[in-house]
Formats: sequence, structure tokens, C-alpha cells
Amino acid sequence: MTIFEALRQEHEIQRDLIDKLIKTEGKTEERQKIFKTLKHELKIHADAEERHFYVPLIERDMTQEKARHSVAEHHEMDELVEQLEDTEMDATNWLKLAKDLEHQLIHHLDEEEHEVFQMAGKVLTEKQKTSLASSYNKYIKENR
Repeated sequence: MTIFEALRQEHEIQRDLIDKLIKTEGKTEERQKIFKTLKHELKIHADAEERHFYVPLIERDMTQEKARHSVAEHHEMDELVEQLEDTEMDATNWLKLAKDLEHQLIHHLDEEEHEVFQMAGKVLTEKQKTSLASSYNKYIKENR
């Protein structure tokens, strides 16, 4: 498995969770459970991705700017998650914030898969692609 395959698997989990989240209503147990799961998935994914994918990309001129941009997007999503945490789930703007998070997340995942992966594919060796996947997956398993 390559780092790209490992990241795509995690991206699908996130897409599924955000889709389920915005279909929930009010301050329900279901909304709380999905939000808690999504929040955890986003955190461990961002941590693992920054350590096991972006570090080697930031070291290379060709991918440095894109990698830094993606890390900045992680922080933007963190801020939206914090706003969601600080807002009552049955408040009228909670769903708007969740939809803002969905928009930001989908944009981030698509940009990674369609732009960052292609550039990374040119700078990472085949050995790096598989070893980064191993270390990334190990981190995810230990923190899930």
C-alpha cells in the first residue's frame, strides 16, 4: 500500500461522516455521536498526515508551498470544529457551521487528491510511498 492509498481510505471515512452529520437534526444522540467521531477522525488524520506525509513534502521545493497550504487548511477546519463545539447543537447556526466544515473538508480532500498527490508522486520515491503508508497507518491504529 502507498501513502496515497492509505490517505484515500481515511478521506472516504471523513466524507461519509460529514455527509451523515449534516443530515442530522437538533441536539440528538445521533448528531452528538457522529460529531464526536468526525472530530476524532479529523484530529488523528491531520496529526498523522502532517507527520507522515507533509514533513517530507515541506522539505522539497516543488511541494513545499502546497504542503504548507494544506496544513493551513487543517487549522481552518480545527477552528470550525471549535466553533461547532462552542455552539448549541440545536441552535439555528449549528447546521450552517457544519455545512461550512463540509465545504472546507471536501475542498481540502479534493485538492489533496487531485493536486498534492500528483506533485508528491513526483518527489517521493517508491520506497518512501510505502514506508510513509506504514508509519501513517501505524499512527492511525494507535490513536483510533
